Amino acid sequence: MKVATWNVNSLKARINRVLDWIATNQVDVLMIQETKLKQDAFFHDRFAEIGYRSVHFGQGQWNGVAIVAKGEMTEVSYGLLGETFDEARAISAVVDGVRFFSLYVPNGRSLDNDHYRYKLDFLDKLAEQVKDLVSSDTPLILGGDFNIAPNSLDVYDESAFVGMTHVSSEERRRVENLRELGLGDLFRIYNPGEAAFTWWDYRNGAFHKNQGMRIDLLFGTNSVVKGLCNVVVDREERKGGGKEERPSDHAPLIATFDLL
Repeated sequence: MKVATWNVNSLKARINRVLDWIATNQVDVLMIQETKLKQDAFFHDRFAEIGYRSVHFGQGQWNGVAIVAKGEMTEVSYGLLGETFDEARAISAVVDGVRFFSLYVPNGRSLDNDHYRYKLDFLDKLAEQVKDLVSSDTPLILGGDFNIAPNSLDVYDESAFVGMTHVSSEERRRVENLRELGLGDLFRIYNPGEAAFTWWDYRNGAFHKNQGMRIDLLFGTNSVVKGLCNVVVDREERKGGGKEERPSDHAPLIATFDLL
């Protein structure tokens, strides 16, 4: 099974790139973030044309998460259980016995902003749900834009982010909490010492200078980790395209398994 997560930064603007990428890579499950589409504006028909089912939680011009899969999706859930958030940032479904979450964690903006507290609260609510699922032995994969670089290896220059979100101790502690609950960071398990990024700013030639961050993450329970074969960042998809085919500022993150 091949699984991927990708913040597409507007599916309307990049639907052709996304469809072409899926057709080329033949992923079994793709978790998408920042669709930036209303609920009824999702491209279900376009995905069906290439053999994929899809579920979407939309919010118009902001946020939006989706899952597309070759297999049947059941037990679809919108948002996090018991959450009080009103933004489209989480959707989950069961595919081939594995529960998948597509997540778009709040940015946080700045450490003194109310949105930072909102980000921490979202992560705490996510941890509560993860704890329940892990305790029930549910095979689980979380994928998405976490807006957190888990450690210094995941940013091009730690000193460039002092006093900023994405690298604060409180955010990183929430990521560590997911590990303590029984989830493995799939990229870091397979690539323990590699500095590879998934996001680069559009400005100042950041991509070409490789001044990025690893903020798109895949997590899995032990039953998932056992079958892990490979995890890669598709940097090629971050390249090229004219003005109308500009790539997302995020690259897809792909994990391949042989036991799922």
